[in-house]
Amino acid sequence: MKRAVVAVALVVIGFCAPASAQWLKDKTPGLPRDKDGKVQLDAPAPTLPNGTPDLSGIWRAEPGGYLDNIAVDLKPGETLPWAEAIFKQRSEQFGIGHPIYRCMPEPGPLTSFGVFKVLQTAGTIGILAESGTYRNILTDGRDLPVDPNPTWSGYSVGRWNGDTFVVSSAGFNDQTWLDYSGHPHTEALRITERFRRRTIGEMDIQITLEDPKAYARPWTIAVTARLIPDTELIEFVCGENEKSVQRFMVTDAERQRVRVGHVVPRTVLSKFEGTYVMEGRGGGPWVVELAGDVLRMKPPAGGTYELVPDSNTVFYITGQRLEFFLDASGWPTHFVFTIVEGDMKAVRK
Repeated sequence: MKRAVVAVALVVIGFCAPASAQWLKDKTPGLPRDKDGKVQLDAPAPTLPNGTPDLSGIWRAEPGGYLDNIAVDLKPGETLPWAEAIFKQRSEQFGIGHPIYRCMPEPGPLTSFGVFKVLQTAGTIGILAESGTYRNILTDGRDLPVDPNPTWSGYSVGRWNGDTFVVSSAGFNDQTWLDYSGHPHTEALRITERFRRRTIGEMDIQITLEDPKAYARPWTIAVTARLIPDTELIEFVCGENEKSVQRFMVTDAERQRVRVGHVVPRTVLSKFEGTYVMEGRGGGPWVVELAGDVLRMKPPAGGTYELVPDSNTVFYITGQRLEFFLDASGWPTHFVFTIVEGDMKAVRK
């Protein structure tokens, strides 16, 4: 969620900058276009002169619920007890200790979430993330180092398997989190990615995570990356004009309410069901639905999130506050979602 808001903010800032200072409106050369200049995103995937698929471009991959619970597909007990305990503790603290809030890097392969640029050469494929981090994926035939010095981003090597680019990564330190809610990992973590560009405009990404010291089995998540033509990455400096930490004020009472929970009658919860649209943000609808006795949220980026009640109108979604506002007859008119960057208002349709 934080990524999505940062991306929106950067786009707004970019379009307010002088045209001579940014390249946000220049056409990307080499893309097939209609007569009106629109990119043919469904055109066949491009290849390099040697026949190798070309992954170059600026991409956006929306991982939906995986950002907040990357282990959602694991069954109870498949997260080892010590790792489950850390995840629960971090969740109860609303994830305020996440390394990214201290401007620290994320595990390299997970920078394939959000906005990133692929640079492809004969011996290296580089990935530049919108967050400012980068990856150096070596494709010159070498193997992963046997006993590397653990790093934040790890070490990556890649090879082609037909039209799929397979990346193996290892050598991570244990300081990063796998998601915003706090799933941990150890230095035994290994990640395998598979990139396959289906068309000019779409690329499939499969990410398999394996850490036998923290999880009982490997598991795979899948996202679709979509090309963002006719723009460029703009500068992002973590910590510049920082306004997040001042909002990380979680009291023991708040933590206790999340542990115990507040029971809301199903007749009350059912009133919140519906479609909501963010004011001034663009994007698709936010859908609220009732599943049994649990209220769930489906944001336009994908995924499904449980709304944990704090009162009959205030809920927590991945540790962040969401409040419904009612009219005189008791029906919701909108909700306000409070994140570290500010308040987001969504009106019910």
